[in-house]
Amino acid sequence: MADMHSSPPIDSRHPCPCGREDARRRPLAFGACCGPCLAHFQDHPAPDAEALMRSRYSAFVLHDAPYLLATWHASHRPPALDFESGAKWLGLTVKDFRATGEDRAEVEFVARYRVAGRAVRLHERSRFVREDGRWFYVDGDQF
Repeated sequence: MADMHSSPPIDSRHPCPCGREDARRRPLAFGACCGPCLAHFQDHPAPDAEALMRSRYSAFVLHDAPYLLATWHASHRPPALDFESGAKWLGLTVKDFRATGEDRAEVEFVARYRVAGRAVRLHERSRFVREDGRWFYVDGDQF
């Protein structure tokens, strides 16, 4: 199956937007973190729900609607996405990640961004499901 879209517009050597760090607490490069998932979704699915959530955050930063829609479970997927004009994403913090079943998981995170000079903090517990070996975002509860 062919990729649903082209490679993301970010240098693979730059720090990944999701903020994941290696064992020495150095930022992982985009090409070693979320980049392969976004560029090659069909051949390189996220290995777990946390990785999918991180790659979806990176996709929001990069305005990659095809990836976001492809990784949204069909039961809750919107017909299209609009990105907030002028939003500057500032960072992601994963607060909790836990399996809730063999093919289900939850990830609690805080994503921060600024729009029109106003700071926004999105705090959500997201639910994910694995079908046919792929993780999908289902929905979430915001705090």
